[in-house]
Amino acid sequence: MLPPPTSGKVRPELLQALHGIKSVRRFGKGATLFHEGSAATGVYLVEAGEVRILLPDGQKEKQLLEVVGPGAILGLSESMSGERHRTTAEAGSQTTVAIVSRELFIEFLREHGDFCMEVVRLLSEDLHALYHKFRSISAHPGRPRHRPLGEQLN
Repeated sequence: MLPPPTSGKVRPELLQALHGIKSVRRFGKGATLFHEGSAATGVYLVEAGEVRILLPDGQKEKQLLEVVGPGAILGLSESMSGERHRTTAEAGSQTTVAIVSRELFIEFLREHGDFCMEVVRLLSEDLHALYHKFRSISAHPGRPRHRPLGEQLN
């Protein structure tokens, strides 16, 4: 039986199982791991350092969504769905990342069904966290509040 997970982090058992199919890259501070709009080529497992996740805001600048550290997995949703990245990931410090190509990761899951629930857990936690971030951004006092249909302005 697997030990209980640390929220939002990849279990060490999955990291160990991916050892033979990963490649390790080091990124200097400010280097881009992937850009918003680029094709998903694989999953990124942060081994050391920190990665800043940035949202496009229609301008040249991007809005900081979150900062993640060791144990985080990036690009999982896009790799599973085949969609393009919706965010940009950039190294916030000297960062070491293990990368597993999309094809190898999907083949790994086909051969190791016991890790599929781990991926479902990670995707669910990502969705839950994004929902709460969206709610906190929407409730920000500087943002205009949307009125329900039928509510009148005075």
